[in-house]
Amino acid sequence: MPRLLHFNAFDMACVGHIQQGMWTHPRDTSARYHTLSYWVDLARTLERGLFDGLFLADVLGIYDVYGASPEAALRGAVQVPLLDPALVVPAMAAATTHLGFGITCNLAYEQPFLFARRISTLDHLTGGRIGWNIVTGYLDSAARAMGFDRQMAHDDRYDLADEYMEVVYKLWEASWDTDAVRADRAASLYADPAKVRPIRHEGRQYRMEAIHLCEPSPQRTPVLYQAGASDRGRRFAATHAECVFVNGGRPEPVAALVADLRARAGARPLKVFAGATVIAGRTEAEARDLLEEYRRHASVEGALAHASASLGIDFAKYGMDEPIEAGPGQAIQSNVTAMKQAAGPVFTKRRLIDQFILGSRQPPILGSAEQVADALAGWAAAADVDGFNLSRTVMPEGLEQFVELVVPRLQEKGVYKTAYAPGTYREKLFGAGPLLGAPHPAAALRAG
Repeated sequence: MPRLLHFNAFDMACVGHIQQGMWTHPRDTSARYHTLSYWVDLARTLERGLFDGLFLADVLGIYDVYGASPEAALRGAVQVPLLDPALVVPAMAAATTHLGFGITCNLAYEQPFLFARRISTLDHLTGGRIGWNIVTGYLDSAARAMGFDRQMAHDDRYDLADEYMEVVYKLWEASWDTDAVRADRAASLYADPAKVRPIRHEGRQYRMEAIHLCEPSPQRTPVLYQAGASDRGRRFAATHAECVFVNGGRPEPVAALVADLRARAGARPLKVFAGATVIAGRTEAEARDLLEEYRRHASVEGALAHASASLGIDFAKYGMDEPIEAGPGQAIQSNVTAMKQAAGPVFTKRRLIDQFILGSRQPPILGSAEQVADALAGWAAAADVDGFNLSRTVMPEGLEQFVELVVPRLQEKGVYKTAYAPGTYREKLFGAGPLLGAPHPAAALRAG
């Protein structure tokens, strides 16, 4: 039997996410990002298409590497202005029944006690449909916003993250017994004090003594997402992640990365999602017409502002044909790796711009619904990934086309579900129980 593919919509609570400039298209509605109706409509579309989740990215700073200025990002709405992704989730959850929600939160700048309560709150309010994309940040502008001169070194951020995870696992899993809540009206006993305990932690980065403020939520620990292609990032993923987000591109290098991730995870189940952009039509000619229409709205300046921040290179300093070397730095190492795979270790700004088909470095999968379905299924098999994070193009048109045209073809091929499985986000993804199981480190901490 073929493997059933998983799909998340990859989005951000902003106007311009990955494909820069699409907001200028006359049919695009992303400028309504600050209204609840925009997000409720999106959630309903995704649930109609049986998407597993809505994966919401986030950053805490502004993109000011290109030209050492935020002007290009502000002009092009390059992930600014930007809302808090957690706050749009409850409205979407109220409008849906099955759709999961993966929110990004930078652990470097938030105390674990407060964050643990926010996630437990969302897990309760969504009925166990919340996930967390674990990030440590990569923008110096975010560090300055939080009162620091610059961000921590890349590997040091992962060291911090390891301890952070230990603390939040203790809060989610060890503070309350499963049967601590009695809700006994006759005895005036809501929670049994003998089954609730304070968490004590004394570590290098964090010190805490506290009872978790929330009773156990449906999943306790949220579904854990992570993205990281560096050796340190892979070690972190092998310990903590249930789902890993990898860059798309050619399937061969992705397959090697996936094999390494699965080997490191060992007995732990791991779902791998690849980034993808899709333009589908009823015919290939229709899809190509859409691509040419969309390309007229792509922003090179916006794409350069985004790439400069995520690669840690100020492309404004370089001429069009001047060699640029992408070396080690403090930016997103998976993006640097993907750039080297696409353009080589030394490339030029002209070669980079040539890849900006829709205002990003991600070439779209293009064609009729049948061609797109074949391409996705073939790519997933070749790279050994479990599914895709689909980045938006023109909103909501691109996702509506995918739901209406591509989903039925995927179902006909037997590689996509025809109904949601019951249960929480974790149960739908993995087919087991709602809680993390052994040998995940959080499972060993769970109270009775």
